[in-house]
Amino acid sequence: MTLQSMPWESRLLTLAHEALDHLPHTAIATLDATLLRRAYAVCETITRQHSRTFTLASALLPEPKRQAARALYAFCRVSDDIVDRSPDNDPLRELASWRMRALTTHPSDADLVAVAWADTRLKFGIPVRYAEQLLDGVASDLTKSRYQTFDELAAYSYSVASTVGLMAMHIIGFAGPEAIPYAIKLGIALQVTNILRDVAEDWRNGRLYLPQEDLDRFGIPSCDIASGKVTPQWRRFMRFQVERVRRLYAESWPGIAMLNGDGRFAIAAAADLYAAILDDIEARDYDVFSRRAHAGTFGKFRRLPGIWLKTQALEDMTVWVDERN
Repeated sequence: MTLQSMPWESRLLTLAHEALDHLPHTAIATLDATLLRRAYAVCETITRQHSRTFTLASALLPEPKRQAARALYAFCRVSDDIVDRSPDNDPLRELASWRMRALTTHPSDADLVAVAWADTRLKFGIPVRYAEQLLDGVASDLTKSRYQTFDELAAYSYSVASTVGLMAMHIIGFAGPEAIPYAIKLGIALQVTNILRDVAEDWRNGRLYLPQEDLDRFGIPSCDIASGKVTPQWRRFMRFQVERVRRLYAESWPGIAMLNGDGRFAIAAAADLYAAILDDIEARDYDVFSRRAHAGTFGKFRRLPGIWLKTQALEDMTVWVDERN
């Protein structure tokens, strides 16, 4: 499949390529092995508590990469929780403090997520700029609650989701910069899937991520979202959104062939299991107000054999993969 270029893609590609120049420091203070085991155990607990899908997908990685992926998840989870559920009265101050702790190469022994994240970041050569971009995106939730166009939403989704994929690529290993556009599109697909699933919850929190120009075009007033009305207009609107996200998933798929072989199944599983949320949204006639869409534990395990077969088919693609990683 030929990767289609979107209007928003050029600027996001520039951001992603610029980040590659911000490589981590090569030295880190020697961390005690017991401390590292505790730190990674905390990250595993956080991952299991908050994301069954990521827990399942990351379990398909070899142990060192699995630990690192869960440290990445914990870093993202802590960052997001500061904005959404911070006990502090000043989330901007709390986020600034976390930014310093999360990006240092010499974290405090008491800051276990920061310890595991620093070890992961330096061990796998993750450019620090991707982490900074993610933190910038998380912070934007404190000042921006509406998006006029899909281009604006894509930029936000890049910062909070595509950056995660770009960091994960360094953990897994990838062929080269040609993999970046695919990671960007997959991240946007994953984030917009989240947005479509969480419309009701986001509205209760004072946020509406759905592009306003699309809402206007399909005739969706804010009062319908507030009251959770599933109207013919809403169904047409959601059908359009789901189709667009599915295109992004499809266009990102060839990029999985650019990952090292021991990580393809895990990333394919994460993508496919998340895309299954769209199936549930459709099955419920686009009612995302009365219940949070999900794939279900049994449904996830049932899909794994088919996902594995799809990843095996990638072996036939003529894509060079740098096995040195």
